[in-house]
Amino acid sequence: MRMTGSRTALSLALALLAGPALAQDNPPPMISVTGEATVSAVPDVAEIESGVSTDAKTAREASDANNAAMGNIILALKGAGVPPKDYQTSRLSLQPQYASSSSRNGPNVITGYRASNRVTIRVRDVNGVATIIDTLVKAGANEMGGIGFAVSNASALLDQARPKAIADARRKAEIYAKAAGVTLGDPIRIGEGNLAHPVPMMRRASAEFAAAPVAPGEETLRVTVAVSWAIKPAR
Repeated sequence: MRMTGSRTALSLALALLAGPALAQDNPPPMISVTGEATVSAVPDVAEIESGVSTDAKTAREASDANNAAMGNIILALKGAGVPPKDYQTSRLSLQPQYASSSSRNGPNVITGYRASNRVTIRVRDVNGVATIIDTLVKAGANEMGGIGFAVSNASALLDQARPKAIADARRKAEIYAKAAGVTLGDPIRIGEGNLAHPVPMMRRASAEFAAAPVAPGEETLRVTVAVSWAIKPAR
């Protein structure tokens, strides 16, 4: 009797453990679709990457001259009203410069050193981008990495698109349900996909570029949502 009771308890335990697994292997009937919605906005923030490179015979001379040049750029930014929190060093390097050896198998010869320093500036008024670029060039900047535009309140704007994405998903699900001869039940699962933002616009620096007007254009923010609805027989 004790053996029978133990076997019964063991069988019951195994059945209970197998229950969730069986439930997972047999999910409820559902329709899964993806909804999408977009919202457009004019960028209100810009980022500029700029800097200076300096060549000299020795590493110390290149570094000292580059630090002095970057100091002038920082002072110019302060004079233009850019607060210190809106600019930071993004790259700093010191590299030897080589000349090819006259001998085919001979080693390359170091002819000098190049020091580079780049700074990223956040401009909170996109209408002032051209002015900041002009300030940088006049202060001695000889490198311009590019310009990127962004929308500072992107999250709040995407909140406007999220209900539309759900509505788009429901519209698609209802089409499938009608075609399959079933009706939609309650949502079973809702998940947000990747938020799509446009790639920042990048431009190379030039003398003409410094004086040219800068147009931020318009950005399109996109939200994607994946929704699964339970289905039931059509009434």
